[in-house]
Amino acid sequence: MKNAFKISVIGCGNVGATIAYSLLLDGTATDLTLIDLDASKAEGLSMDLEHSLPFTSFVKLLANTDFAACAGSDIVIITAGKRQNPGESRLDLAVANKKIFKEIIPQIAKAAPDAILLVVTNPVDVLTYEAIRLAGFPSGRVFGSGTILDTARLQFHLSEKLKIHPRSIDAYILGEHGDSSFPVWSSANVIGKPLFEFDGFSKKVAEQCYEDTKNAAYRIINDLGFTCYSIATAVMEIVRNIFADTNQVFMLSTELKDYYGHSDVALSVPCVLGRRGIVRALEIPLDSDERKKFTASVGVVQEYIGA
Repeated sequence: MKNAFKISVIGCGNVGATIAYSLLLDGTATDLTLIDLDASKAEGLSMDLEHSLPFTSFVKLLANTDFAACAGSDIVIITAGKRQNPGESRLDLAVANKKIFKEIIPQIAKAAPDAILLVVTNPVDVLTYEAIRLAGFPSGRVFGSGTILDTARLQFHLSEKLKIHPRSIDAYILGEHGDSSFPVWSSANVIGKPLFEFDGFSKKVAEQCYEDTKNAAYRIINDLGFTCYSIATAVMEIVRNIFADTNQVFMLSTELKDYYGHSDVALSVPCVLGRRGIVRALEIPLDSDERKKFTASVGVVQEYIGA
């Protein structure tokens, strides 16, 4: 295993900057390259992060406007694109951000042909599929952050009701990272005990937890103007597990290949994550209602893939 571990972050807006800061504090990366078409934004972020180095593990920082600077990257994290504004859904960004991806993904793929591409830009499922097509990489090396954050939000809201730490709750969000996502209640449990067997937990409580999860980003964007801290933490966790080759399972947006009969689309399903990206997708049991919701989510994303 080589000693160096280079990560490039494409886009130095709120999300990209916070991801870079999280990675700096984490210490997994030895090289951190920041790329933005606005040179002053990339250089300013790099300088600000450099002043943290006396308090962190040493990281070699580089700011650039040229995608060639991605060369040698182990992971390229893509956050560039139009961001979601109050009143907009993630899917409203599809046309604008697909145009941006058509410009940048071929350049990234040329500069870093052996890298893993992690798509964070929304709509993440549509753009993950677009990035796979444009990069020409094996699909396991191109994937999106998907519903990893939706799942974390659901586990948090459930923990508030159950008075149990979120990490002990096995409950997941699958499908689109958006309004057609759905929780998998049929297998949700704590150490094997179904959630609906807990005192005070009911269908009404479950539905409220999911609604709070689904609407979280809209609320934060309305109040703060953007979301960045929780997704940066989630991306940091993804990077850690790639570096350590843990084969841990995360809900990530990946190209489906006959997953419950669905192909030619990227959606979030349970994925085993290792040093070279997604090792495989796990087909977990879904009840009839969950299968219908999954099919509906596939249809929503496919409509925007073709747009």
